[in-house]
Formats: sequence, structure tokens, C-alpha cells
Amino acid sequence: MWRKPLPSGPRSSAWIIPISPAGPLQISTACSGRPPEARRDPRDHPRCGSSGGVPRIGNRWGACDPRNPKNRRRRCSLLLEREGSEGVTQVLIDTGPDLVPQLLDAGVATLDAVIYSHPHADHIHGIDDLRQLVYNARRRMPVWADTPTTEALVERFGYIFEAPEGSHYPPIADLHRLDGPVTIDGPGGALNFHPFRVPHGGITALGFRIGGLVYLPDVSEIPESAWPMIEGAETFICDALRPEPHPSHAHLAQALDWIERSGCPRGVLTNMHIDMDYDQVMAQTPDHILPAHDGMVIEVSAKRPTLPPMMADLL
Repeated sequence: MWRKPLPSGPRSSAWIIPISPAGPLQISTACSGRPPEARRDPRDHPRCGSSGGVPRIGNRWGACDPRNPKNRRRRCSLLLEREGSEGVTQVLIDTGPDLVPQLLDAGVATLDAVIYSHPHADHIHGIDDLRQLVYNARRRMPVWADTPTTEALVERFGYIFEAPEGSHYPPIADLHRLDGPVTIDGPGGALNFHPFRVPHGGITALGFRIGGLVYLPDVSEIPESAWPMIEGAETFICDALRPEPHPSHAHLAQALDWIERSGCPRGVLTNMHIDMDYDQVMAQTPDHILPAHDGMVIEVSAKRPTLPPMMADLL
């Protein structure tokens, strides 16, 4: 949790966001004044690690101390939850290879939608594991993706969206093109997603503004055109792969500079490799910036942000 406590009182317009360094983060909105510990299941464990997780296969911990459970990280994704009087709206950003244990840890049985940031394997290759959620909900899963990710999903997992000839297994998802802001409705109220495009090495990926939250899990540069989507947010979750520069990801100093420029009062570092030990990173960051860890929870406003008109070069 944050070292500086959050304001107390009713949270009818706020989200709770569980964060972790190797996999999904979760956001949920509360409409009662009950404290988070009375509402949240302690098993909520989002993840936010690099493409191979921590430790890497072969028990490779790198600089990470294996005695610290906050150094065990699953692959990046973000679970957003908004609670309302009718229930909870749940949307997942990305389905990595660790999806099953992530959803089990978070106590998730259904989702209202899935949104994808980009087509790399560590962000999409858990898509088949949405099947049980579809069985639970008894309806197909709405899936949102931009053009490059749509093409990759159809090429690699076409059976998810259309049954192959002769197959007895029905498709489990409906694919929607993500080419601008999208609103996902659910029993807890609407979640509004404002995507914007950023470089990610040799490809581009999507970042997202969701209420008071900015989520940029994979980014190597932030173009000037994207900054209006970031400035004015409450919390900036940013890629910080390694201590040293990397061609496809932000490094630690770069992420810290971006969070400072954003003016966001809270920053969270995600997508961390095996050379980013939790305690060492904590020692190198100011109080309002933290490395993510599995099971972390934060709270942000669910209010729709005031943003500039969507420009063509943002997507």
C-alpha cells in the first residue's frame, strides 16, 4: 500500500486498484463507506512483471531477493473493478500466460470485457483461459483490440472468435475494433477507456486513461501528442523494465522523469525485470512512487476526465 494514507470517507466515486509487479492490477469502485478491508477479498493479487516473470525459468532471480515475496512477479495485466448498488463491473486489460492463477488469486469468476494493449505473447497468449469465465457467465466475452492486435489474435487464436469447420466447440468471444474511446457497462456502473498510442521498440502499443488512472505497461517513448492524456491524472502506472536503458521499454530513471513531468501525485512502476529488486527500487524512489507488487491496492477517482478531443495521431 501507499506510504501516505488515502483520504477516508465514502468511496462512491472511487476505484480500488490492486497492483502487482508481475501481472494484473485490479480496480474496484465502492459505493459504501465501508473500509477496503471490509469489502475486498484479501486474495486479490494483481500482477506486473516482465515478459518472463520473476523468477525466470531455471530459478533465475537475478538481483531480486527470493526471500521477499514481493519479488515474485507474474506477467502484466490490469483488472479494473467498479462497485455499484447492482454489483461489480470488471474489465481486464491483457490476458498473459499467468491468467489462470491470477484470476484464481483475485477471486474472479466473470468479466464484463477484455481490452488489449498490444499483440506480444506475454499480453495475449492466455486468451484461451477466458473459456471458463464464458461458461460461468453463459455468454461470449466482448474483446476490444486495435488493428495490429486484432490481426494477431485472429491469426493465432481464430477459433476463439469463429468455430473452425467441423469443430464441436463454439467460439467464446466477440471481437470489437478499438479505434477510439470505449465505455464498458456493467452492474457496477460504466468504465470509460481512453486509449492512446505510444512507441514500444519496433512496434506501437496502447496506453490507457481510465478516470484518474493512466496505465502504460509497455512503452519506450512518450510522444508529445500523448501528454494531454497523462497530465492531470491521480495515478500513473508506468513501465520500468530495468535500471539501464532498453530499446523497447522505459528504464527506471526514464519512468521517474515521466512521472515527475506528469504531475501525478502517485506513481507505480510495473513490468519489472529480474534486476529490479523490490527493496532496492524502493530505496531509489521518492515516497509517492512505488514499485508494484502482487496484491497491492490503490484507489483512484472513477470520474470521467476532461481530455482534449481525440486526435488522429493518438491511435
